[in-house]
Amino acid sequence: MSKNSSHNKTAKYLAKKFNIEYNEGKGPDIIAKNKTIEVEKAKTINDAKRQLQGYRGPVYIAGADGEATKEALKLAKNTTIGVMDNKGNILKKSTRKKK
Repeated sequence: MSKNSSHNKTAKYLAKKFNIEYNEGKGPDIIAKNKTIEVEKAKTINDAKRQLQGYRGPVYIAGADGEATKEALKLAKNTTIGVMDNKGNILKKSTRKKK
């Protein structure tokens, strides 16, 4: 993925906003004490569920753009996964609890 892709721009923006490091390796892009975030583009949105599997506490899919955010809302419907836009605004709150 290019360093200037909408995915990378969004992940870096959200990491800075939440004052956490962007994880460019395997697994979710942003892992904080109080939330886990996976940034996806529309064409890779189905990877998000797998990336967030097994994480406790609130988990979110962040759409890298408007189309991805719309797809994320569809994917997260009737799940414990929350959705945020590329600016970190929560559109669907995660209901996943820490165990």
